Amino acid sequence: MQERELAARVGEAMFAADRASRDFMQMELVSCEPGRAVMRMAVREAMLNGHQICHGGLIFTLADSTFAFACNSRNNAAVAAGCSIEFLKPSRLGDVLTCEGVEQVLQGRHGIYDMKVTNQAGEVVALFRGKSTQIKGTVIPEAA
Repeated sequence: MQERELAARVGEAMFAADRASRDFMQMELVSCEPGRAVMRMAVREAMLNGHQICHGGLIFTLADSTFAFACNSRNNAAVAAGCSIEFLKPSRLGDVLTCEGVEQVLQGRHGIYDMKVTNQAGEVVALFRGKSTQIKGTVIPEAA
């Protein structure tokens, strides 16, 4: 199986099982490619904090979910070992946030991934960096 096809299948399988991202947060998996993923989320009224802007924890969740798809895209089960986020611009009701995650380094069991969250105008809302660690197993069964 080609790398791109494998990554797409991994993304589909993970998204089908990811009730938090899919159902609760109502995210959309736009693409999952080797070392890269894109997810989208609309800011709804229930996501607003006391300042009437999107709660930072929900923007973090979008970035973290995108990170998960990017670092598992090669079908080696991986989890977050650490991450950080910088909030650069507030998001408001009705904004559509897109997060693109890109693998920067993959060495042995560890990877570094950068996520960029933008709004519908292309403005950068947040930057997130995550470190992944591979664990035993695969996301989908390996072909015989």
